[in-house]
Amino acid sequence: MTRTFSGGRASQGFSLIELLAAAAILGLLATVAVPFVETSIKRQKEQGLRIALRDIRQGIDAYKKAVVDGQIKLADIDASGYPATLTDLVAGAPNEKNGGKPLYFLRRIPRDPFYADASAAAIDTWGLRSFASSDKNPAKGKDVFDVYSTSDATGLNGVPYREW
Repeated sequence: MTRTFSGGRASQGFSLIELLAAAAILGLLATVAVPFVETSIKRQKEQGLRIALRDIRQGIDAYKKAVVDGQIKLADIDASGYPATLTDLVAGAPNEKNGGKPLYFLRRIPRDPFYADASAAAIDTWGLRSFASSDKNPAKGKDVFDVYSTSDATGLNGVPYREW
């Protein structure tokens, strides 16, 4: 900005007060924008968690249905019919009704978006619940009945991610 003073001399630049006012306005805008951005990022992660849980649970249910329909043969008569590991959903199981061609239930295991260690394998980011354990105290066992997030955080809806 160019200003001309009464002595005819021109001055260029901003005064200290103008710079401080501009910095104060930018600081105010930043304090409003940062929580909004953090909430948006958390909402995106929650969306990813919902999708991942839905996909894995649908794969587990499809595996159980294939056992009930006789497409997958149980190795142990006392088995629940649920997959022994999450890997079974990706690796596939021989289809007894179609000449042993494998049945696949997932293309890949999605990762828990709230898991802290980014270097961990996706399959290791989930908590596993066996058919024999309760929903209040989920525990690993001989099969995989359900999965849950291992995060201790709480969602925007007030429900802990472990309970989704």
